[in-house]
Amino acid sequence: MATEEGAVPRDEPTSVDALGHPHPDAAEYAALAADLREAVEGKVRFDEYAQVLYATDGSIYQARPAGVVFPTSVEDVQAAVRAAAEHDVPVLPRGAGSSLAGQAVGPGCVVLDFTKHMDDLLDVDPEAQRATVQPGIVQDHLEAQLSAHGLKFAPDPASSGRATVGGGIGNNSTGAHSVRYGITDAYTEEVTAVLADGSLLHAREVVLDSPEYEEIVSGDDREAEIYRTVRSLVEEHEAEIEARYPELKRRVSGYNLDRVIYENEAGEEVINLSKLFVGSEGTLGVLVEATVSLVTVPEETALALYCFSDLVSAMRAVPEALEFDVSAVELMDDEVFRLASESTEFAQYAEPIPEGTAAALMLEWDSELHEDFEAAVAATNEHFLESGAAFDVLEAYTPEAQADLWKLRKAAIPLLMSLEGDPKPYPFIEDATVPPEELAEYVQGFEEVLEAHGTSAAYFAHAGSGTLHIRPILNLKQEEGIQALHSITDDVTDLVLEHHGAFSGEHGDGMARTEFNPKMYGPELWEAFKRVKTAFDPDWLMHPGNVVYRAGPDDVGPDTDRGVGADNRENLRYGADYQSLEPQTAMDFSEEGGFSHLVELCNGCGTCRTTHTDTMCPTYRASKEEIQTTRGRANMLRAAISGELPAEEMHSERFQEEVLDLCVGCKGCMSDCPTGVDLAKLKAEVKHQHHEREGSGLRERVFADIERLSAVGSALAPVSNWASKLPGARAAMERALGIAADRELPEFRRETFRDWFEARDPGVGYAEADRRVLLFPDTFTNYNLPEAGKAAVEVLEAAGVHVAVPEGTAPSGRPAYSKGFLDTATDRARRNVETLAPRIEDGWSVVFVEPSDAVMFQDEYRDLLPDHPDVATVSGAAYGVCEYLDVHRLDGAIVFDAPGESVAYHGHCNQKAMNKDHHAVGVLRRAGYEVDPLDSGCCGMAGSFGYEAEHYELSKAIGRILFDQVDDSPAERVTAPGASCRSQLGERDGRSETPPHPVEMLAAALAD
Repeated sequence: MATEEGAVPRDEPTSVDALGHPHPDAAEYAALAADLREAVEGKVRFDEYAQVLYATDGSIYQARPAGVVFPTSVEDVQAAVRAAAEHDVPVLPRGAGSSLAGQAVGPGCVVLDFTKHMDDLLDVDPEAQRATVQPGIVQDHLEAQLSAHGLKFAPDPASSGRATVGGGIGNNSTGAHSVRYGITDAYTEEVTAVLADGSLLHAREVVLDSPEYEEIVSGDDREAEIYRTVRSLVEEHEAEIEARYPELKRRVSGYNLDRVIYENEAGEEVINLSKLFVGSEGTLGVLVEATVSLVTVPEETALALYCFSDLVSAMRAVPEALEFDVSAVELMDDEVFRLASESTEFAQYAEPIPEGTAAALMLEWDSELHEDFEAAVAATNEHFLESGAAFDVLEAYTPEAQADLWKLRKAAIPLLMSLEGDPKPYPFIEDATVPPEELAEYVQGFEEVLEAHGTSAAYFAHAGSGTLHIRPILNLKQEEGIQALHSITDDVTDLVLEHHGAFSGEHGDGMARTEFNPKMYGPELWEAFKRVKTAFDPDWLMHPGNVVYRAGPDDVGPDTDRGVGADNRENLRYGADYQSLEPQTAMDFSEEGGFSHLVELCNGCGTCRTTHTDTMCPTYRASKEEIQTTRGRANMLRAAISGELPAEEMHSERFQEEVLDLCVGCKGCMSDCPTGVDLAKLKAEVKHQHHEREGSGLRERVFADIERLSAVGSALAPVSNWASKLPGARAAMERALGIAADRELPEFRRETFRDWFEARDPGVGYAEADRRVLLFPDTFTNYNLPEAGKAAVEVLEAAGVHVAVPEGTAPSGRPAYSKGFLDTATDRARRNVETLAPRIEDGWSVVFVEPSDAVMFQDEYRDLLPDHPDVATVSGAAYGVCEYLDVHRLDGAIVFDAPGESVAYHGHCNQKAMNKDHHAVGVLRRAGYEVDPLDSGCCGMAGSFGYEAEHYELSKAIGRILFDQVDDSPAERVTAPGASCRSQLGERDGRSETPPHPVEMLAAALAD
């Protein structure tokens, strides 16, 4: 009997949460959950939290599953499928849940999440240019392993940082380079899948009427029935397949009956069922292994962005652009440019776009097709500019310049989804595809549809393949918007057929478009689709209701109501009855449209599951638990404020510990989440409300006011340092306060930074200085690590700055804010603002050694004191020390004599969220250091988080991700501005040496 740790006897079935605590299974699925635990090695979760977490994907849909299984092997998948069948419960395989049409959502399904365990590259054959993978492997992770061979998997969805190859096969995914490479079905050579009865099917090329084929079809098993049925259907409907399947580079609707029988490279007619699994959205079987073909990676590329004065002219230029051997043709319209120019994050990328650009086509060339990029671009310029079709062009030959243009293109969806208010540009007919030569007329027709429904949309995406991501703006919390969803889909699908297109060229059928597949394929092929489904899955237990459905109980299919009917207005995440609680908040949420709106900004795209780049989400990177993503936490909060969870659940111990306390408050989601779901802010507010209602624990209060404890520790040093090292002292602290016994504690200094500063004479006098700064004495710098403060003074004075330490200030309030003590944080913010504002008005700036304190002033103070007349003044004058030096280029006045040492730089996550972590890199380089800026996220300490006993292991796991990046760097040393980061790095591999702050390295490089 295989059970998970902490499981209880069969008569008391439970799920185990992210902290290892048992929780009851949903009553209606308790027996199934118990059987699954007996049958599989992987974790099984059928509790309410698991259902909420897996009820959504990146689409507009929501439906609770029965529960989730995390299979560890093919045998686990087979056992899970068989157990589900015995209970007559459907099965849904799932990758990252980034799908946009609802494919990863299944009401009452057993979800199989492959991303936790079955995510490996099993084999790669560089000579044959093939790789064999498990379904849960993330595409960017695969690319990283293939890069050593100069190879890649050609389909490149924008979600490749979290999307899995298995999900891409199920969806027949593609991306910006489909003009050059096509889509996933062209690269899927073999698959192994678990069928609905638990048997395995190895789909590969089988020569028709060969001995191998005859052996297969002569059997009386499911495999034989499938081969016989598929062949007969393809041959029987050959003429209709020829007539109904459009000739497009992209077509991912329905089943691939047009691609399953073909002539191979040897000239043999073969049947390859793997082509049928591609795009089947898990409705035919569960993919457990795939062999895919690979392509070589071009060494270089070039980009040119052509500017048009109107959208239709840009569309008419698309087929002409394709004549120039380009590898991508992408579209952006003026709405994308407008939103980008108004955003903090993307304004820099929109700035070069010439005024009057109503639409732009971005063309890419690669070195495998062109030897001379400038000649290729010149030829295209001659065609578009001299003809007057386009009025300007931006050329990009360097990787950096090209990256900026791609960032602008990829910003389209996050920019659109962050629109204020309930009306949003929703995905439901956003990837219809028509032949490129018909795009102009299609766009004109789409505009007429939008006008008829009183709405608008933005236009962007893969124009070269005829795929435009057009997202009509609707309010799906109102009945009018819901009905418009359906009628617009009906009208647009009619329009697509008029222009010989496909309803989906990238994002699949799912809940959004399955209803309309009969319109595209006609009654003959629609019946053939249902026969295919029944041959693979006689009881329609594999993700029923997607790709195909039955009109009623007498239709083709089993004698059940599974998969009967389809309506894209059903199972919406929001609806006319949706309501959410808008709580009275201590902080200002007006900029986000309110607390509830900030929660609801999460569209489920799953960017927070990215593990190779970006700052978020550090806890997910270490645990691979959905609840520890920004999306998971936002989904749980939305369920709590909308009544989907019981009203009291948000204040339950479990919700507080598992949903909120495991958020480290790094603020990475503030910048990296495409729609800006600031979970750190939401967490602080909810924790505050919880303290107001339920009170708080001793440890929380101690850490929230760590300044007080530090002052006492410093006054008693060195005795206070010795005391913590006495035998049994650390174990007692863990029992009494929950402070991890294995964590090294910071040592207190008897002479504080403030004491040291007050005992010295100014290095630069007030009158002789052009600049004056108040160096804020944060808790760590003052009581634990004064060397960084001393170095800051030395460097600032070397730049000719007069430095003072302010009197009468309070601690920044960062610890209190992080722990949800917003009254305390607000009081300290008010005191600091009122104390410092007069000095700032006299020309002083406030400079910080500790990054989290700097960001507290720069960001959170505005939320805590929205109506204070001086908060903007103080916030605008606050700088990290390296930021201050870099912004004002003060290091140019300093004479450095650095030894050319190489250093790895780990930026602070709070500063990264504010796009301020790069300043230290610039200053260090100009001082003479060779700097390797690590693409790192939170170090795992996160203030007090890493000291808390229950979080210690997770903190170390997050830290190990950083340690690996440091170890992989060619640099000789590592530097980090955050005190917590330096503490975590100081324990790397048993080390006891704390790395220096960047300003300490600057001080060390000062010329004598």
